[in-house]
Amino acid sequence: MDRFLSNAINKVDKKGRVSIPAIFRPKLSASSYLYTLMSVDQPTVDAGGIELIQRGEEQLAKLDPFSAEYELYSFVLHGDSGQLKIDAEGRIAISDTIREQTGITDRAAFVGRGHFFQIWEPERFLAYREEARKQVAAMRHAKGGGRSADTSQESGHNG
Repeated sequence: MDRFLSNAINKVDKKGRVSIPAIFRPKLSASSYLYTLMSVDQPTVDAGGIELIQRGEEQLAKLDPFSAEYELYSFVLHGDSGQLKIDAEGRIAISDTIREQTGITDRAAFVGRGHFFQIWEPERFLAYREEARKQVAAMRHAKGGGRSADTSQESGHNG
């Protein structure tokens, strides 16, 4: 698997551990750590293998190292990131920092985002998913790409 796809909601155990979805584990198999970045615009945490940090560093390298933009981006990328140990059963411990960022209590939603995935509080994830779908549908319709309510001509029927 070369991308994190799909989503799953898993229980957080009494020790604060949660299983990374089995479908995500092959992409992480070479690492015993999960890298995390706190989202700056959503109540979620971006997570993944070393590629997550490397992509951020590639963007950072394009900036003037003496600029305010570089200083802020570097802080978020390096100072507000973390590593979580993946145990032998494919579980991670949800840290207090992640709980504060996401609102996770007894369940965690894992959401594929291509080269990384996000960890959400499930109700916040479901609300965001619904809003994202509405906005994408509106964008498609604005560009004339929405599905027609009348599909009779498409299926060869003349009504």
